[in-house]
Order: sequence, then structure tokens, then C-alpha cells
Amino acid sequence: MDIQLKRGLLDVCVLASIKDEDSYGYKIIKDMKPYLELSESTLYTILKRLENAKMLTVRTAEHEGRLRKYYHITEPGLKRIEEFKEDWKEIMAVYRFISKEDNVNE
Repeated sequence: MDIQLKRGLLDVCVLASIKDEDSYGYKIIKDMKPYLELSESTLYTILKRLENAKMLTVRTAEHEGRLRKYYHITEPGLKRIEEFKEDWKEIMAVYRFISKEDNVNE
């Protein structure tokens, strides 16, 4: 898969994982696991990129005597998810166009 496309998909997946409630790194990975594998190093790179882009905010809170970072989606992050949904319609149209040759040859 094209690295830029994959990067964009992963960014939106992370945003979607915190859309309904704030979350933390381990839980994000756990929530995404049924759909895709994501390493901690990849996740934290994505989270930092999304924070720099103002698509999420971070707060630190104590949990069982340890500090934990919680991530919260912002309005630009929610907007990015909606933009992705619109983009996906176009991507699927292109996919159907490319795949039609496969259907003809079967």
C-alpha cells in the first residue's frame, strides 16, 4: 500500500477511535486490534502528528498511581473524519472502475 495513503488512513482510524470518548494509548491499540495491527511506536508518532495539527488535545491524569495521557478529539479532528467519509466515496468509485475489468474477465 502507498505509504502516504496508509498514513492518512491510520490518522483517521486513530481519530475515529477517540471520537466518542477520550482514550489513552494502550486502549486505542486494543480498540483497533480487531481491525488492524498498530505498534506503540507507530501510534505515538500518529498521536503527536495529530496533536501538532490541532486535531486532538492531550491531558495527563493520574491512574492507579501513574500518570496517563488521555487524548481528546477536537473540532478539526471531527471535521477530518467527515472529510475522509466524503473522500472515501470517491476512492470507492475509482476502485469500482479499476475492478470492473476483473469482473469482465471472470
